Amino acid sequence: MRRFLPSLSALQAFEAAARHQSFTKAGEELGMTQSGISRQIQNLETFLGIRLFERIGSRLTLTGLGNKYFLEITQNLNRLEEVSMDAVRGRTADASLMIGAAPTLETRWLLPRLGSFLSEHPDIPVEITTLGAEPDFRNDGIDIAIMRGFGTWPDARAKPLFDEELVVVASPKIVPPGSPQEPLDFARYPILQNASRPSLWLIWLRVSKLNYSGRIQGVRLSTSELLIQAAVNGIGLAVVPPQFVKREIERGELHTPFGPPVRSGEGYWVVQSERESQHENAAAFRNWLLREAVRERNACTARPPA
Repeated sequence: MRRFLPSLSALQAFEAAARHQSFTKAGEELGMTQSGISRQIQNLETFLGIRLFERIGSRLTLTGLGNKYFLEITQNLNRLEEVSMDAVRGRTADASLMIGAAPTLETRWLLPRLGSFLSEHPDIPVEITTLGAEPDFRNDGIDIAIMRGFGTWPDARAKPLFDEELVVVASPKIVPPGSPQEPLDFARYPILQNASRPSLWLIWLRVSKLNYSGRIQGVRLSTSELLIQAAVNGIGLAVVPPQFVKREIERGELHTPFGPPVRSGEGYWVVQSERESQHENAAAFRNWLLREAVRERNACTARPPA
């Protein structure tokens, strides 16, 4: 028996028009004229025997039935798109190993190393996503999170990757290399602050035990990546993990005029949900991360002091 289904082009026209509340904008999105969208909507309304839109003055609005139909159709079109893309990929989207981390850790630590994992496990599809403050394993589909903290998260297991260290970096443009810099005079240099970690300077001052004077105030930036770029451009001094600025220090774009890195008391951890089974792909990635952390620690130990 033939299915009671409208044409896909009519459904696409309706979904776009309902989302934009405009036939004109729907047409621009789908590469059709405004009148073409209107004809598709009319055909759909005739097929269903209901009104989907009404005009109130110059405004286009959905009817009650139209709004309900829009919500249902959107879900089904999204699902149809997803299974079609799965067919093209040859696998389902949820087969990917979903890895989450903070943005600067992703770009500065994880991505430069990721090629070795992909070489070892070419059959494991990997997807990298940026995490907020806390991982949501149930709703975000995260298999493994790389988190900074003290190793305790609700309903999760954590294994240590490496201790967090902090160092103050500066461009040679604003702090001449080799000049004595103690005590640190905050009135003398422009300061960069991490808006997501407003106490970072105080943490560094406490663990470094460096003498200082003046008030800590300056430009606030949302991520360590922005802090690094601002420091390279001579906008100010920044407190960052040394793992994130190896390249800039090697190039001479930044240096560490206020002493070597110091441990903050926190660390970076591999975090997995306790509720989820430890499937093979997640275990492979977790073990690879732990080996990379050990390899980095060994390399730092073997490196002769500067």
